[in-house]
Amino acid sequence: MSKAATLMPSASGALADRLTAGLGSVESRLAEVVQHEDEFIAGASQHLLGGGKRFRPLLTLLASELGTGVNEAVIDAAVGVELTHIASLYHDDVMDAAERRHGKTSVNAEYDNITAIIVGDLLFGRASEIVAGLGSEAARIQAQTFVRLCAGQIRDDRQAPVDADPMEHYLGVLADKTGSLIATAARYGAMFGGCPAETVEIMRQYGEFVGMVFQLSDDVLDIASDGSSGKTPGTDLREGVTTLPVLYVRASEDPADARLQDLVSRPLLDDA
Repeated sequence: MSKAATLMPSASGALADRLTAGLGSVESRLAEVVQHEDEFIAGASQHLLGGGKRFRPLLTLLASELGTGVNEAVIDAAVGVELTHIASLYHDDVMDAAERRHGKTSVNAEYDNITAIIVGDLLFGRASEIVAGLGSEAARIQAQTFVRLCAGQIRDDRQAPVDADPMEHYLGVLADKTGSLIATAARYGAMFGGCPAETVEIMRQYGEFVGMVFQLSDDVLDIASDGSSGKTPGTDLREGVTTLPVLYVRASEDPADARLQDLVSRPLLDDA
């Protein structure tokens, strides 16, 4: 079964075929743009290229179907978004001291932190170069998305200010850190698929909400997962990350939640 059909089992055969062909073009273009004359740089740049579900480029391709469909600009937009995502993973793994990503050794573990950071920067640069070829408006959107990604990560690593609403702060982090790039994926697809401005804006909003829900579900899995999802249960709790379940516990007025409130008020250092 094709990747498109796997991710969208309800898609018609014709749509699945078009999306599969589009993803094939995205893969070819990705392999092309990460090539480098220096073998070490090329190897490090390609390290995470083979993993991932390609959800973001698939969304770009799918959004283009609201207009005239996939074309070269849609493919390049999808590649720019996916490269931006991959570059962010290089940096995330350094910050998390991760050892595995997409079923293989992370870049920071395979090489070192400095290499992972700089190659991540290189991939951000390649993504910007590709998007710049799509025009000034696409380049502006790419720059704004990058700023939001960085701002979301910075805010995620800090507690909400004392005068801020914790839930509002948390949802804002999700919108920036995860929602912004998925919003851009959907926005680009509609833009370069020739959709009217109203449709482009609807898809931008849709993509941002999808990104937020994706991160919300991931945060719940940190509490509820039995490990079969590939996510180690309790990671966020151990790191003291404030997520939706923790916010609900803190806000609870039920005496039965007193023990939970005590636990999440301090570092959780052991499995018990």
